[in-house]
Amino acid sequence: MSLERDPYEVLGVSKSATDDEIRRAYRKLARTHHPDVSTEADADKRFAEVQEAYEVLSDAEKRAAYDRFGRVGGPTPGAAGGPGGFGGGWEGQQVDPSQFNDIFEQMFGGGAAPGGFGQQGRATGRPASRRGIDQTKTITVTFKTAALGGTEHVVLDDGTQFDVQIPAGIEDGSKLRLRGRGGAGSGGGERGDLIVMVHVGGHPYFKRQGSDLLVDVPITIAEAGLGTSVDVSLMKGSVTLRIPPGSSSGTRLRVRGQGIAKQSGERGDLYAVVQIVAPSDMPDEVRDHLIAMQASLPDPRIDTPGVESAQTRTDS
Repeated sequence: MSLERDPYEVLGVSKSATDDEIRRAYRKLARTHHPDVSTEADADKRFAEVQEAYEVLSDAEKRAAYDRFGRVGGPTPGAAGGPGGFGGGWEGQQVDPSQFNDIFEQMFGGGAAPGGFGQQGRATGRPASRRGIDQTKTITVTFKTAALGGTEHVVLDDGTQFDVQIPAGIEDGSKLRLRGRGGAGSGGGERGDLIVMVHVGGHPYFKRQGSDLLVDVPITIAEAGLGTSVDVSLMKGSVTLRIPPGSSSGTRLRVRGQGIAKQSGERGDLYAVVQIVAPSDMPDEVRDHLIAMQASLPDPRIDTPGVESAQTRTDS
């Protein structure tokens, strides 16, 4: 289909319409005339016309070129305004017909011109086919879906609905290209593609580091000294970990193969990160016991360059 009508008229907006007004008008009309939704006999034609009008007005360069040269129309035999009778199809200044191909290449990205002026149009009298435009859709998937893979239901602006397969291990900001799910083509041209931008949601306790998972494991001062056992959740199920005596904050305990899936099919690891939590308030007898114990323990800072215990510091 060629762009036979004023794109502003097709979308029902004024020539001073903002980008947002044009986008809203397009979405409304696309939902109304989409072939999968509309029962109109000419739904395909109307939908393609809306797509083409939006393609012109949503692109700053194409819109500026259209605003400069006027309404696009077919040749009008015998009309005044220049050789070959092209004057009746354009409003505004006179244009040399030899410039038409250059103008249409600016407006439509090359190839045969709408309305049959291109190379194929002159040879066959029919408009050349044109591939539909690529479209973009942003979706948000859960942390678990990104880690393990799954299916996400997608609803496009024109009302089209379908399921998208989310590969295991996908990262935040990844793009999925769905062939033939974009804008409708014209003149028998194929549909464009849909580019799905994937945003991954957060998790209440897991953190992702490449293909590995990290989870904090709080323990008390006594558990750090004596050791303990804790149950740690996995993406599926849980595991019991033994925290050895003398563990410090930041100690990592690895659980192999319980992380994020890799493209190779292998999985990363899960790391339980020990965090010693000192009580903000404690009974006097516990405090006295800790004071007595501190006197018998070695200074952990004695071999740490740049750090020393304040009570043993001497002036140099």
